[in-house]
Amino acid sequence: MTWYTGNAGYDTVLTIGLGIAALVIIGGLFMQSPYGRFGDAAGGIKLNPKLGWWLMEIPATVVFLVFFLSGPQRFEVVPLVLAAIWLMHYGNRGWFFPLSIRQVPGKQASFGVMVLGFGMVITAMHGYLNGAFFSHDYKHLYGTGWLTDPRFLIGLAIYLGGFALLISSESIVRNLRDKNNPGAAEYRIPYGGGFRFVTSPAYLGELIAWTGFALLTWSLAGVVILLITAGNLVPRALATHRWYREKFDDYPADRRALIPGLL
Repeated sequence: MTWYTGNAGYDTVLTIGLGIAALVIIGGLFMQSPYGRFGDAAGGIKLNPKLGWWLMEIPATVVFLVFFLSGPQRFEVVPLVLAAIWLMHYGNRGWFFPLSIRQVPGKQASFGVMVLGFGMVITAMHGYLNGAFFSHDYKHLYGTGWLTDPRFLIGLAIYLGGFALLISSESIVRNLRDKNNPGAAEYRIPYGGGFRFVTSPAYLGELIAWTGFALLTWSLAGVVILLITAGNLVPRALATHRWYREKFDDYPADRRALIPGLL
């Protein structure tokens, strides 16, 4: 199967990725992935969230590096810039975020093993599709002129804006709990930053970031990440919004779920 890059292995995995994206989008209409506040939605073996998140995101770094470093253009300027953006994102997602999770003392493990397994497949696929694409430059996009191409510059601005929203929103949630009495309340209403407008600004930031990433890389590999992320996070944001409204009588009535003033 050679329809996008001319490399049969790569194009086959990309086709599978697009198929998985379609399944995630359809599946998200009927259920939420059983982790976090929805961790009790499914039975089976469950892990500590720190461990679960860390294991799930590792392939995005490891697999990416294996295939990126195997490419003939791995030390060219543009592939290195793209790799730096990728590693910055997954340095946060795969390392800082899991290790910074605060848990309520005595709370049971809530990260499903099924979620872990599926997530590792997805992050491994992401790592391969992007690592190989960057350093093999299958579409011959990434000469030095790419860094001044409007697609790269606009995409980078969008990506950085989304990433900043993601980081700030996660910081607000991480610092909600009273450090001196971490078991006092498992969930509280977050305020400030993106929370002034929506219930899930971190999800919005993630979606904006991957939109920018798809543009700045100008690749279907970036589109696959965006579609899978949207298929998971959009219905999850709507469910999270309903959950907060049901749990807190004083929840701000003017907040939207995901998109300010719209959704």
